Amino acid sequence: MLTAPPKRKTKPKPGVKDMGRVMTEALIENVADLYAEKLHVIRSDEIRKMQITDALVDTGATLLSLPKRIIKQLGLEKIGEKRVTSSAGLRTSVMYGPGRLTIQGRTCTMDVMEVPNTVPVLVGQLPLEHLDFVIDMRGRKLIGNPAHGGEHMYELF
Repeated sequence: MLTAPPKRKTKPKPGVKDMGRVMTEALIENVADLYAEKLHVIRSDEIRKMQITDALVDTGATLLSLPKRIIKQLGLEKIGEKRVTSSAGLRTSVMYGPGRLTIQGRTCTMDVMEVPNTVPVLVGQLPLEHLDFVIDMRGRKLIGNPAHGGEHMYELF
């Protein structure tokens, strides 16, 4: 008589819940504060900045997108509105700027798009291009562009 092997209790593999997601750490700073500090108007400890431990790398997004609460904490200034398409359909979103984004020691200055507080920080295509990162899907992480030997490089053609 054949018997079924005993059932093993298995724990879900780490990250299965988030399969396909790539998360990264990011530092976001208020560029106006950085300039004010350079001009000795404020001290370096007065620069508004946030260390984000769980920014979602989203190749479906275009810009650096921040929840409204983070924009408020950073003190970013409203610069206008843009029409956007999202999973919620066509709508208008508020643009703020500029912010300085740092990931793995690489920095860029970008305007920021507001997203609802229920949405995580999104690192879209433009910051990825600016910082010369690509996604390593196997390792589920950002890596320097292999076409540039992993070095941060701009293409001028």
